[in-house]
Amino acid sequence: MIISIQFENSRTDDTKRAGAKAMTEAAVATLGVKPEWVTVLYENYDKENWAIGGELLLDRHAAREKAAKAGKP
Repeated sequence: MIISIQFENSRTDDTKRAGAKAMTEAAVATLGVKPEWVTVLYENYDKENWAIGGELLLDRHAAREKAAKAGKP
């Protein structure tokens, strides 16, 4: 079985290790597979290569940081 996880390229190796362990444990518990049958693949994307709602994550994060510095929610 293959579990594919795609996210923005800011996760640490420790975070990915914890995620792989949690996904494997969940597959074993809910699907009845053996741990050695579970493969977790991570696909990492830079903010400039990912958009949500027509807006690059690079721009979205910059706008949030600017608002936080200005004291806006």
